[in-house]
Amino acid sequence: MQIIHSKLLKQFKNLTQGFTTKQNGNLAFHVGENKEAVIQNHKALAKELGYHYETLIHMEQIHSNKCRVVKISDDFFHPPRCDALITDKKYTPLMVMVADCSPILFYDAQQEIIAVAHAGRAGTFSNIIHNVVKNFQDNYHSLTEDIFVSIGASIGECCYEVGEEIVTEAEALSLSYSISKRENSYYLNISKILHTQLLNAGIQEQNIEFINECSCCNQKSYYSYRGEGKTGRFAGVLMLK
Repeated sequence: MQIIHSKLLKQFKNLTQGFTTKQNGNLAFHVGENKEAVIQNHKALAKELGYHYETLIHMEQIHSNKCRVVKISDDFFHPPRCDALITDKKYTPLMVMVADCSPILFYDAQQEIIAVAHAGRAGTFSNIIHNVVKNFQDNYHSLTEDIFVSIGASIGECCYEVGEEIVTEAEALSLSYSISKRENSYYLNISKILHTQLLNAGIQEQNIEFINECSCCNQKSYYSYRGEGKTGRFAGVLMLK
């Protein structure tokens, strides 16, 4: 099994963390794969990372900027509808699933708070970063200088061609810096927006890590919706212990 561990978060021995690849199999239930096969993939991953799969909290991701504090009622079989989760609960692994969108892991090293976020174009354009950081501050009194952030593989500017309607939307949101033009086609750089939003939210440059791999370019390693159409999902996982 190939799990890519964050070099930034690896310094914290009380964390279990990593980004999965295609070698770990599809982890999503909504893409047409047999449910039992998906559960087996979760069991194998849980064994590899050292948790019980039923303790995992994942999300019914809805391409929003909604961040939610984990509740007692949340469990593996009843995922909350949101695109970010935050908790101070130990031995409660959180998961974000993607296939070109950005999987983001957050950790407040002083308050010992973890969060995960799913940042697609919609979530990025509506600044899900701001909402996650605000949840750290409002619910756990976090200081932004204590928050570390690792962003896994996602579709790069090299492959993310967009139409003029997206360019117009980006311009209206003052995000035109993320658009490039090549041979009369427009390309969107989501990572550039996320980086800017993290800095604007008060996250320190040295506390930000991008695993700079394009999921669409590297379809042998990652699931890519843009490259493959109907496909599985890889994931970011984070647990406080």
